[in-house]
Amino acid sequence: MNACDISLYAILDPSRIRGRPLAELAQAAARGGATLLQYRDKHAETRELVNKAMQIREALEPFNVPLIINDRVDVALAVGAQGVHVGQDDMVPADVRRLMGADAIVGLSNKTIDHAQAAPLELLDYVFVGGVFETQSKDNKTALGIAGWQKIAARFRAKNPGMPVGAIAGIDQTNLAPVMAAGADGVAVISAIFMADDVETATRDLKSIIEATR
Repeated sequence: MNACDISLYAILDPSRIRGRPLAELAQAAARGGATLLQYRDKHAETRELVNKAMQIREALEPFNVPLIINDRVDVALAVGAQGVHVGQDDMVPADVRRLMGADAIVGLSNKTIDHAQAAPLELLDYVFVGGVFETQSKDNKTALGIAGWQKIAARFRAKNPGMPVGAIAGIDQTNLAPVMAAGADGVAVISAIFMADDVETATRDLKSIIEATR
């Protein structure tokens, strides 16, 4: 499918930004080295989602950082976002791919071995497995831990060795290195970037850890 760098995948969620402007935070993360940015908002009405997503897309344009919209294919199409990320209860990847087209980036969240076995990897550009650790940004009652993440990631790689497999949930500067050492192609980060006082510096610190593990 489409080549994409998931090494530092920043997730911008209005519930975890301390009331600051989304577009400014998106730019700060891009300056700090985020390789993809996902806009995730489970509460806003459609018109507000489109308006905010457009602001974020325009803010990211100078940095060549792709914008991924969580779940909402209609919003992604409306603003010209580069891709869509879905979970197990969202639109199925086949429909996302049909609507978004062959050039779009399509990603999928996975939590179990069964999810990995059923995932239509021929339609996907990357997968994220989690939650790896406990987190406040999403309901995550049972953390996989690094060993649990590795078991599920191994199933994906057995099916498609070239598929980028990332780790998500509770990842920050204190535990990022072991996650990367366990074989993750990248990490999805919310709070450790967007709850930080200095978003650009926090992103750059995470990026440095990632680069040091390669």
